[in-house]
Amino acid sequence: MDMKNKILLWLPRILAILFTLFLVLFSFDVFDLQLPLWQKIGAFLIHSLPSIILGVVVFLSWKRPLIGGIVFILAGLAYILLLLTSPGLAWYLALSWSMTLAGPALLVGGLFLWQWKKLKKY
Repeated sequence: MDMKNKILLWLPRILAILFTLFLVLFSFDVFDLQLPLWQKIGAFLIHSLPSIILGVVVFLSWKRPLIGGIVFILAGLAYILLLLTSPGLAWYLALSWSMTLAGPALLVGGLFLWQWKKLKKY
């Protein structure tokens, strides 16, 4: 495998892992709440659910990049739709704000699809 194909193979996986870890960071805000420890842990697990799901998707996508491409793109589009349908938020603000999380998800999904199409690795 030449260098170009190695980069195409590893780039979506590394970015997917980094993106998933980035999402986990948002879950730690629950430890600032004035709750008992067991409720903080429960809230942390609930807030980490999207990261856990994406972690499973990364695992499944390791040998099947088509799965990663589809799920990451759907996750990015779902987040955009979620913000666009938020009441009281102008569409242009929702769209620009959604790109902070949806943009990387769409990029990772696109890279997985590109790798799948280029290398035809199911």
